[in-house]
Amino acid sequence: MYDGRGEPVPDAILELWQADASGAVVQQPGSLRRDGWTFTGWGRASTDALGHYSFTTVAPAAPFFAVTVFARGLLDRLFTRAYLPAAADDPFLATLDPDRRSTLVVTEPQPGGGYVFDVYLQGERETVFLSYPRH
Repeated sequence: MYDGRGEPVPDAILELWQADASGAVVQQPGSLRRDGWTFTGWGRASTDALGHYSFTTVAPAAPFFAVTVFARGLLDRLFTRAYLPAAADDPFLATLDPDRRSTLVVTEPQPGGGYVFDVYLQGERETVFLSYPRH
């Protein structure tokens, strides 16, 4: 997570919301329970001194993860999406300017299988943020 000058944001919190591998969204009571094994479709991580964060989860059937950002200087949370590389033909992504579209796509898998999704709060590389009614 980076601010408008490209400096790390060491005190942010990101939430990840997603469907499971079959496309189901967990909706039963207690779905936010944490036991280390049960898929809940939701997670929260804080950034470290370098602005890094991480999640461990299943690959979603949907082409993206919904991401909520809480950070210093924000009066309210921000919403965005982290698209998997294979989602290049997603209808929403197609509506964005190609230069801005890339701010929503994770990098190809890193060694060990993880993806990287950098969030820029402002500036030249600012992540595309979404607006939802009543939020």
